Amino acid sequence: MTLPRSTLRLQLHRGFTFDDAAAHVDYFSALGVSHLYLSPITTAVPGSMHGYDTVDYGNVNPELGGEPALKRLAADLRARQMGIVADIVPNHMGIAGSHNAWWLDILEWGRHSAHARYFDIDWHSPDPALRGKVLAPCLGAQYGEELMAGRITLSFDTELTRIVARYAEHLFPICPVDYATILRTAIDGKALRDDAKRAEAGKARPTAEQDREREALKVLAAHFDGLTAQPDERPRAQDALEALHAFVDAHGRAAIDNALAAYSPDTPPSRERLHRLLERQYFRLAWWRTAADEVNWRRFFDISTLAAVRAERTEVFEAAHALILRLFAEGVIDGVRIDHIDGLLDPREYCQRLRERLAERETQRPPQLDGTRAYVVVEKILARGEALPADWPVDGTTGYDFMNDVGALLHDPEGEAALTATWNELAASETTFAQEVLAARRQVLAENLPAELDRATRALHRLAREQPATRDFTFLAIRRALIELAVHFPVYRFYPVNGLRTEADERYFRTAYEAARAVLPAAYHGVLAKLDEWLGGPGPQAQAPAPAGAGTSAEAASGADAARTSTPNRERRTACALFAQLTAPLAAKAVEDTAFYRYGRLFSRNEVGADPGDFSLSVEAFHETNLARQQRFPHALVATATHDHKRGEDVRARLAVLSEIASEWGATLRAWSTLNAPHRREAPGALARAAAEPPAGDVAYRLSHGWAPGAAAEAMLYQTLVGCWPYDLDPSDAAGVEAFAERVAQWQLKALREAKLRTTWYAPDLEYEAASRDFLFDILAPQRRDGFLRELSQFVARVSRAGAVNSLLQTMLRIAAPGVPDLFQGTELWDFSLVDPDNRRPVDFALRRAMLVDTPPSEQLSNWRDGRVKLGVIHRALTLRAVSPALFLEGSYIPLSVQGTYARHVVAFARRHGDAYAIAIATRFACGLLAPESDVPLADPAVWQDTRVELPPALASRALFDWLSPGAPKVDDDGNLFVQDVLTALPVALLVEEGVPGR
Repeated sequence: MTLPRSTLRLQLHRGFTFDDAAAHVDYFSALGVSHLYLSPITTAVPGSMHGYDTVDYGNVNPELGGEPALKRLAADLRARQMGIVADIVPNHMGIAGSHNAWWLDILEWGRHSAHARYFDIDWHSPDPALRGKVLAPCLGAQYGEELMAGRITLSFDTELTRIVARYAEHLFPICPVDYATILRTAIDGKALRDDAKRAEAGKARPTAEQDREREALKVLAAHFDGLTAQPDERPRAQDALEALHAFVDAHGRAAIDNALAAYSPDTPPSRERLHRLLERQYFRLAWWRTAADEVNWRRFFDISTLAAVRAERTEVFEAAHALILRLFAEGVIDGVRIDHIDGLLDPREYCQRLRERLAERETQRPPQLDGTRAYVVVEKILARGEALPADWPVDGTTGYDFMNDVGALLHDPEGEAALTATWNELAASETTFAQEVLAARRQVLAENLPAELDRATRALHRLAREQPATRDFTFLAIRRALIELAVHFPVYRFYPVNGLRTEADERYFRTAYEAARAVLPAAYHGVLAKLDEWLGGPGPQAQAPAPAGAGTSAEAASGADAARTSTPNRERRTACALFAQLTAPLAAKAVEDTAFYRYGRLFSRNEVGADPGDFSLSVEAFHETNLARQQRFPHALVATATHDHKRGEDVRARLAVLSEIASEWGATLRAWSTLNAPHRREAPGALARAAAEPPAGDVAYRLSHGWAPGAAAEAMLYQTLVGCWPYDLDPSDAAGVEAFAERVAQWQLKALREAKLRTTWYAPDLEYEAASRDFLFDILAPQRRDGFLRELSQFVARVSRAGAVNSLLQTMLRIAAPGVPDLFQGTELWDFSLVDPDNRRPVDFALRRAMLVDTPPSEQLSNWRDGRVKLGVIHRALTLRAVSPALFLEGSYIPLSVQGTYARHVVAFARRHGDAYAIAIATRFACGLLAPESDVPLADPAVWQDTRVELPPALASRALFDWLSPGAPKVDDDGNLFVQDVLTALPVALLVEEGVPGR
C-alpha cells in the first residue's frame, strides 16, 4: 500500500525510537490509521528532539535505532497492511557541534572543499574579512573577549585526526596548509621548554627520547611543507594526514597536544599566535549577534545552526536523497513529506525531479505491495485564495490550509466587532493585525534578516550596473525599494519560471508593487519600476535562455568573477531566487513568530497557516475550499494539529467559543484585570522609560509598559489560561495548579520574547520576564483558590461543553472531508497543549489503547471529560474509511443545504462513490443551544425544531444509520432529514445506508 487513507504523525527522538513506535503498532492499527507519518529519520545532531537538524543524509539516525530498527518497524506495519510516510529536510542541515562532515570539510578547505557548492555560501562577500571564508557566528560574546578569556583553544581531535580550534561544543578544523607552520612553531617552542626544564634539573643535553620526538615532529612537518588548498593537492594532503595519524599512534596524542602549547591562549605571545592562525582559516569566528548583519551563507530563517543546502544542484540532490530513494525502492517507506518547500531555490523543479527519481524506483519495489506510486506532500503555507501550483507533481500540502478553514468555520462572525473593541481597549491601540504584520516585517527585516536583504540588493545592484540607463541606481536606493516590496508581499513567495513571473505570481507581485509605490517617495518610483522588470517582469532580455547550471541563489552571480561569466538572464534568475528566499523567511518570522504574539483579539485564530485578520469562514466558503481540494488535490493531508502548531486543537476549539459570547468575555476580561491588579509588578525602570519614550506621558502607553506583564500581555495570558485549563484540574489541587502554571510560564516566556516588544531572544530583559512570571504564579497561587482560580475554573466550565462540541466537529470534518486525515500524536484524547516543546511531551499510548473500544462513541458521551468520546469518534470514522476506502479517497463531495430555524448552527455534506453515500452532519455555534442544566456537550433534540438537511434525491425515503451512534433516522419523501432525528446521541453524525461493510 502506498496511498494513505489516514496518517498518524509521530515525533521520534532518542526517548521515543523506532522500536518504541513498533511496540504500539497494534494500537495504531486498531485505531484505523493506514500509515505512520514519521518525523525526519536521517541522522541529526545528537540529542535532537525533532530531527530537522540533519547532519548526515546518508544514514538512518542511530539514536532512533538505525536502519535495522526502521526496517523492523516497517515489517510490523506491513504485516498489518500499513506503511510509512517519512519527513525529509532537503532545504537545510544542522551545523552545530562537530557532526556534519560536509560542513567540517568546508570549514577546513573553504571554497576548495569538495562540498563548497553543496551549501548556499556567498564566497565573494563585499566584506574583505569574509571573502573566501564562512562566518561562524557561534561565540557567546565578542571574539576578542572570548579569545582573551581562553575559551577558544587549539587541540588535536583523535576521531578526525585533525588539529582543530574548539569553542564550547563547536569544532573548527584547521586547514592542513597551516600544519607545517604549526608543527615547526611547536618544535621551536618545545625545544625552548625542554631547554628550560633541563636547566632547572642541571642537565646540559637533551634526552634521547626528546631528540626522537623532535625529529619525528620535523619529519611530520615535512609532509605538509608547500601544501596548498588546491583540489589537485588533496591526495597529498590525505597522505600527510595519514602520517599525522601514524605519528599519534607511535608517540601518543599528548605529543601533539604538548606541541600545540605554542598556541595556548594563556599568554599574550601564544594568544596572538593563535589569533593570527585563526585569521588565516576559511572560517571567521564571531559573536552570535553578528549573524543577522554579516552572515554570508543562507540559513533556515534566522537560525545560525541550520545552513541551507543547494538541492537544485544534481550532485547535492543525489547525495541528499540516495537513502530515501533506496528505502522507497525497498518498500520500507511509501512516501515523503517535504519540509519547508519554500526554502528551495525552485520548488517546482525540485518536485519534478523528486517525482522522476521516485518513479524510476517504483518498479523495484516488492511485488506484494498494493500499488507502487509514491505519496508526496509538501509543507506549504497558503494564504486565503492562494492555490498550490498545479504543475507541482505532488499530492498536496500537509494540511495547514484545512486547519485554517475548519478553525475559521468555528468562529461566529457576530462576535468579531465586540472582540475587536475589547482588544483595542485593553491593548490601548486600534492597530489591526495587518498593521501589526507590516510593523513586524519591518522590524524582522531590519533586525533579523539584514544580511539576506543585502544579498538580494547586491544581486539587483549588479543588474543596474550592467546598463548605462540604470548604472546610477545606488545600492541604498535599490535596497529601500526592495524593502517595501518585501514587507508588502502578500504571500510567502513567488515561483517564476525561467526568470519570469507566472500569472499567479503577477497577482501577488502587483499587490506588493502598488503598496510599495504608495509609500515610496516619487524619486524612488523609477528604481521600483526596474525592480518590477528585473524580478521576473517582461524585460527586454526576459526570454533569453538560461545557461546550464544556472539558478544558484548565492554563488552563481555574486562578485566580480561570477559577474564576468554570467548572462543578464542568469543575473535576473539569481535576483528572483534571492527575493523569493527573502520573502519566505520574512513572512514566517514576522507573522508566525512575531505578530501572532502581539495581536490577541482571539488566539484561536493565531495559528500557523491562518490570518487572524480573517476572523471567520461561512459554511458556503468552507464547502468551496473542500470542493477545490477534492478536484485539485484529493489526497492532500488534512490536519487540525501539527508539530508546529501554536496551541493544541482543543485549545483552539474552546477559545473559538468566545466568539459566541464576545460581550460576556469582554466583561470577564475587565473583571479579572481589576481582580488581579494588586499582583502586578512594576517593571524595573519601566515608568521612567514610559515618561521618556514617545508618546511621552501617554496614559495608555504607561498602562502597557509601566508594569509587568502589561495590559496586552495580560489579556493574552487570560486567553491562554482559559484555553489550556485541563478538564481534570481542580483549583484546590495545589500541586496540579503549580505544574499547570509552570507549563503556562514556559509559553509566556516564549510569547514575550517572540513579540519582540519588551524583551527578545537577542536581548532578553530578565527583570521584566521575572516580573511577568511572578505575576502568573501570584494569580494562580493556592491562596487564590477562592478568588481568581475559582473564577477561572468556573468560566472554563461555562465554555467547556461548547468547546467539546467544536472539538468533535473539527475531528469529524477532518476525517470525512476530501483529503487524507492526519492525526498528531496524542490528540486522540483532548489536546490542551501549547506551542513546542509543550506539544511534544511524551504520549501515553498504552492509556489510549486501553480506552479504545468497539462500541459506538455515543456511549462515552456521559464521560466526555476523559476524552474517550473523541477517541471513539476518531476510531469509528477511520474504521468507516477503512471498510469503504473508495468512498473517501475517490468519492465526490456534495455540499448539503440546511434549512430551518437553526440552519446556521449546522454543517452538512455528503461523500458519494457510485451508489454509496456517507452523510456528515455536525453542530456549529453550540454555546447558545446547550441547556444550562445539562452536563453533556449535546443540544436537546427538541431545540432543533424545524431545522433540516436537504439530501440528494437518491436518498429520499431511505433509512440511514449513524456510524457513531445507534441512531437510524428516516429521510422523508422530499429528501429532508430533520436534525432533531439525527443529533440525538452525539453533536456529530456520520450516516450511511444499510449494507455498508461493518454496520
